Amino acid sequence: MQIPDVPPQLLAALVEAAAGQRLALVGGVVRDLLLHRHHQDPWRGLPDLDLVVEGQAADLAARLPDALEQQFGTLIPLRQQPHGRFGTVELELQLPQEFGGRWLVDLASARREVYPEPASNPVVSPGTLEQDLARRDVTVNAMALVLEPGGAAEVRLLDPHGGQADLAQRQLRFLHRDSLRDDPTRIVRAARYAARLGFDLAPESLDQISATVSTWPWYWHLGDPPEAAPPALATRLRMEMELLLIREPWQRALHFLKIWGALRLFDACLQEDDGWSRRLHWSRRLNLPITVAAVATAGDPVGLGRRLQLPRHWIECLEAAINLCRLLIDLKTYDQLASWKPSQWCSLLEGPDVGQEVVALAVIMESRQRQILLHWWFCWRHVCSPVSAAALLEEGWQQGPSLGAELRRLRFNAIDSKDVRPVKGLNLRE
Repeated sequence: MQIPDVPPQLLAALVEAAAGQRLALVGGVVRDLLLHRHHQDPWRGLPDLDLVVEGQAADLAARLPDALEQQFGTLIPLRQQPHGRFGTVELELQLPQEFGGRWLVDLASARREVYPEPASNPVVSPGTLEQDLARRDVTVNAMALVLEPGGAAEVRLLDPHGGQADLAQRQLRFLHRDSLRDDPTRIVRAARYAARLGFDLAPESLDQISATVSTWPWYWHLGDPPEAAPPALATRLRMEMELLLIREPWQRALHFLKIWGALRLFDACLQEDDGWSRRLHWSRRLNLPITVAAVATAGDPVGLGRRLQLPRHWIECLEAAINLCRLLIDLKTYDQLASWKPSQWCSLLEGPDVGQEVVALAVIMESRQRQILLHWWFCWRHVCSPVSAAALLEEGWQQGPSLGAELRRLRFNAIDSKDVRPVKGLNLRE
């Protein structure tokens, strides 16, 4: 089976460096190749190669330079970055330009995984290729093309979990009944693949999501201390959600998570929220990281942010945004606040505990004063003092706090002198 875009000499060099150990292409390249060959899907390209070897990946990587030189007849520049914990090596090859130039190869030792308790990090040990495939998420990603000696066309498909049949049905199916109990992040990955490939979830897999989320088989529960959450409900869950929001058609992927009832993994309010699409669109206009904006709509944004281990800066911004929303509710009635001058709003929103990121988060959280906050964001904060600091110094002002106070007074006067009208092009229903 010819693999598009892959130089036969590269595959031959990899097989030679494997030194008789089974070596296989795995992951998305196998799935996409079969979709392209047998189901007329467009070829999605090949950004890198994922390979698994039965044995030590580092040993294969050490033998690879000589094999590459023999196949290509020239020294091939190669950089490698080992990751000892999982027996993986990242390789960057610089092939001659006629063979595609720069190639990235992720080379991993075949391994088996055992979960000592649900949602924990697995215990890893050396394994066979079949055991390596068994640890994956869905059947269509649990196939391998075993590279045989004798040339690039010598490949054999290994499909122990029925991935070909699921490709034909265009469906995603978890590998076994405890897949989600072991690793709930597989739900998010399924949503990513469903959105990207246009696949549906197999009925038994949909039932598994419903049963797993409803029974909640993990020792940590929503409302427990966020720092005590197991990795698959904490950092690994955040990483999968970041990939979904940044790399995938996120509206469709989040739609799947919602109809599957899977947003409860994060927060009950997110599952019931019907306005996330509009708010996440706003996050892009307000230059907020989309993951932080998604957390901001939770029932307990700070708790969820801590569980997912967001950067400390954003945890502090979430706390400040919650405080700002509460302050705007507690200060006065809406009619009284509406009579405030723009400079009064600027004084409040430019205080030491607020700032633009906090205001943006308050907009995402749908504060009562959202219109005012957006006026500040798009208009008032960009107004400068009509007189520069240099001009004031020429008039005899001295450097120091008094100069700053005068610039602030002049700026606030300029803001108050303008007509306060809706910002041009501002549509709160977007």
